Amino acid sequence: MTETAAPSIDTERLMSFVFRAVDEVGATLNAALVVVGDELGYYRALAERGGLTAAELAVATGTDVHYAREWLNAQAAGSIVEYEPGSARYTLPAEHAVALTDESSPAYLPGLFQIAVGTVADAGRIPDAARRGTGVGWHEHNRDVHLGCERFFRPGYNAHLVEEWLPAVGLADRLRVGASVADVGCGHGSSTVLMAQAFPASRFHGSDYHEDSIEVARARAVEASVADRVTFEAAPADGFTGSDFDLVTTFDALHDMGDPLGAARHVYQVLADDGTWMIVEPMAGDRVEDNLNPIGRTYYGFSTLLCTPASLSQDVGLALGTQAGPSRIRELTEAAGFKQFRTAAETPFNRVMEVRK
Repeated sequence: MTETAAPSIDTERLMSFVFRAVDEVGATLNAALVVVGDELGYYRALAERGGLTAAELAVATGTDVHYAREWLNAQAAGSIVEYEPGSARYTLPAEHAVALTDESSPAYLPGLFQIAVGTVADAGRIPDAARRGTGVGWHEHNRDVHLGCERFFRPGYNAHLVEEWLPAVGLADRLRVGASVADVGCGHGSSTVLMAQAFPASRFHGSDYHEDSIEVARARAVEASVADRVTFEAAPADGFTGSDFDLVTTFDALHDMGDPLGAARHVYQVLADDGTWMIVEPMAGDRVEDNLNPIGRTYYGFSTLLCTPASLSQDVGLALGTQAGPSRIRELTEAAGFKQFRTAAETPFNRVMEVRK
């Protein structure tokens, strides 16, 4: 019997990995710390008041100084805030303040941390689902997943949808005159409401299979004073009502669907002959090696713990994955009968695709 020799171990490489793993654990804990700091108003206080001691931050936010002190030290160790030993003050750099406090900026990040924390909290369900080949539905997740998702994607939509993406697919002028729009997989309705605010002459119909999200979307429409031109329904992507739409939109949702091909065929049926389907998906290349970067790593993580289980929980369970890439999306639209496909716009986080009959 031939024995396989044990591989030689490079101790320096081993310890390098160990310290990298420690950093990974610190990053995991920091995601929760960012959510805590956002909820307690720590970042806002630092942004508004400049350098603060732990005691001053505690007073400014009405929190216990022991929590403020340890949170600040963790933030300083992670280079999120800067620490001045002489004065014992902590400062949030202006650039970091934009990313952590300015909800109008496309760089606003608390929602990304919130959905990550919520996803990790539910990760205990994944091993059993992986062994059984079953899924975990979107509706089964906690509040941080649902709200974090909206808070993460909404700043990007606010920054790009009206001014860049809709013009890129040639629909802005049509929407100004008056068009019929279906927003499929609308979640809390951020994209639907945003379009309705920008184009009051048009009519919008949002749909999502998650009834609780639809209830939130209806409330959002009322708050934004667009309920007169927006309707919402709880319906699957292959069964939402309406026909002859000038524009159908799907924002960061196609890969979550159990039967995206069935959804694409339904879109084909309800879209006007000269209509456009605008598909916005997470930024991805067609090959695995194209996505081996920080954004790809994050999206593959969400795909494993959130998006792929969501698809597998539904009928068909195609499980495209969050990093499906444009070629896979094109194949799917062509299988549904569409003839035209192109990438119309890109951001670091999203790819916008224009699809026509």
